[in-house]
Amino acid sequence: MSKQSQCTSLLQKTTLIIVMAKGEGAEHFSSVLLPSTKPFNQNEIKIAKERKRALTVCNKLCFAIGGAPYQITGSALGFFLQIFLLDVAKLDPLNASVILFAGRAWDAVTDPTVGFLVSRTPWTRHGRMLPWILVSTMPAVLCYFLIWVVPPIEQGKIMWYLLFYCLFQTLQTCFHVPYSALTMFISTEQSERDSATAYRMTVEVLGTVIGTAVQGQIVGMANSPCINGTPLTSSSNQSLLENVTKITVDDKIFNERRAYMIASAVISLIYILCAVVLFLGVSEQENEGGLKKAQRHASFQTGLRLVMGHGPYVKLVLAFLFTSLAFMMLEGNFAVFIKYTLGFRKDFQNILLAIMLSATLTIPMWQWFLCRFGKKTAVYIGITWAVPFMILVVCVKSSLIVSYIVSIAAGASVAAAFLLPWSMLPDVVDDFQVQNPDSHGHEAIFYSFYVFFTKFASGVSLGVSTLALSFAGYVTEGCVQPDSVNLMLKMLVSAAPVSLIALGLLIFKAYPIDEKRRQYNNKQLQLLLRRSDDQVSEMEALQPELKA
Repeated sequence: MSKQSQCTSLLQKTTLIIVMAKGEGAEHFSSVLLPSTKPFNQNEIKIAKERKRALTVCNKLCFAIGGAPYQITGSALGFFLQIFLLDVAKLDPLNASVILFAGRAWDAVTDPTVGFLVSRTPWTRHGRMLPWILVSTMPAVLCYFLIWVVPPIEQGKIMWYLLFYCLFQTLQTCFHVPYSALTMFISTEQSERDSATAYRMTVEVLGTVIGTAVQGQIVGMANSPCINGTPLTSSSNQSLLENVTKITVDDKIFNERRAYMIASAVISLIYILCAVVLFLGVSEQENEGGLKKAQRHASFQTGLRLVMGHGPYVKLVLAFLFTSLAFMMLEGNFAVFIKYTLGFRKDFQNILLAIMLSATLTIPMWQWFLCRFGKKTAVYIGITWAVPFMILVVCVKSSLIVSYIVSIAAGASVAAAFLLPWSMLPDVVDDFQVQNPDSHGHEAIFYSFYVFFTKFASGVSLGVSTLALSFAGYVTEGCVQPDSVNLMLKMLVSAAPVSLIALGLLIFKAYPIDEKRRQYNNKQLQLLLRRSDDQVSEMEALQPELKA
């Protein structure tokens, strides 16, 4: 197989790109409802081609726009929710850690649950997936907006944010799992689905930039300078200064709260607009035959046992679990680090935007690199690329230029860290199929459990980070943090991620699928496919004789 054909196959398999925070858009394979894309016989293919029209560019754009809400809200929550809970909502770091961990853990659990429910949904005149998307949109938008509202009740704040954060994660799953599975129902042509997925991938990458830009720029405009104390000469001056300071701080808090609400309102409107465009611009096509065929596969318990017993899969998931955890920890704490440890209160949103722009622009470069030099080489180079810069940012004296350089370098590694798993998981599935040629239909298990572990790791990262800040003595009311907090932030954005990356790459050394084995698996799968086609042709040739 030539290099060009290998890269073409790879581009078709790598249909999901997760850019920040959390492994976001990965639910594409998180449900059990993905049907087989191969019809039963050639007659069905001809009938389907005659009955279904090719997707227009407008159809593909409308489908792609439907993937933006997940990425926009995901990047906004990933970068800004922690700092909002600590500095605007004035929550204790321990309570904030509970909210962040519980929300992400709940999100991980809802994926297989919603996938199961969607697979049992009867067909309607609007299809099976689109009604879920339509019904879940408005409640999800309302919950998202309320996440960024500071309630007037002081004692019930933690329950307020925990409730609406978990509700939003559930409702967004009700949107995104059916949307991801909709890929299989927008056309019966594999080439059309691949083309639509390419449009989607582009829009989702842009969605992460939009989410960071909208949230960051609106919130950044409300950042007021800290009010520092000055020497006082009399009690009257002291009283006057206290009153002025109180008024100024109250105005500052009000402006910040209003800025977060405005940003969430803008993102909510974008969310609704994208859902409407998706619903009006895409027609769902019934494909019951594929579903029924998929439902005759082995039971979930049997498939889970086989998948978890496949060595290459376990090693790959463990390796990327640690590397993903490293970049999630960097993402979740970098805004606080920039704001307090480096002191760039007015620039932190621009530095975060630089990370996302860098990740967006370097995705094609990493795609070319792994095609040219191999996937294992891309992992070692791409993941370790940011390590020197992570060390540099905490060792060099606070410098805005150095911060931007580190952000751009980290963005390149973030792109590699979240692109490479989705290009290597298909290789693990192929290896499994070669070793288990009689066991089919386990693709959803491979992907959904990787998504589950990644989301759970995201919850652990956010929860542990916020808890560590609490133990270090984080001050929610102050503009300046104690030295112990600054030291902890340096560990969370440098020492801890570097250690996790080293551990992940150490595990990755045991990953057995190299380029030679991957090419061997591709050849074996081609042979299995030819044998299967020959058997189908023989059965079709015998059908007239059986009828006679």
